Amino acid sequence: MIKNYRNSALFLLGFALIAFMSSCASTTLITTDPPGAEVYVNDEYLGRSPVVYEDERIVFSDNVVRIKKEGYEELTDYFSRDEVPNVGAIVGGFFVWPIWLWALEYKPEHHYKLEPATN
Repeated sequence: MIKNYRNSALFLLGFALIAFMSSCASTTLITTDPPGAEVYVNDEYLGRSPVVYEDERIVFSDNVVRIKKEGYEELTDYFSRDEVPNVGAIVGGFFVWPIWLWALEYKPEHHYKLEPATN
């Protein structure tokens, strides 16, 4: 009986650990119309769109995205890590409390339309 309890506890602990490890990071694809714009998130240059942004920040963390392309108005916007529920983190949170800090993720894609510059 004790052996079964120990096996169950180890299984649950392993499951919670796997859920925790897979649930910390959140990723979003940043696309623009037109493509090829310079993308900055939190003043860090990521590259030309489309680009992937990933972090391990906790829920409700805000990000500032700035997009520049010659001939177009510079665009500044915000997105937060509170857009989509993370099922793995929610389930894992029942076993390990701190994992709730990653219970929400970014949307899979953020798309921005640039406006032509007016001189």
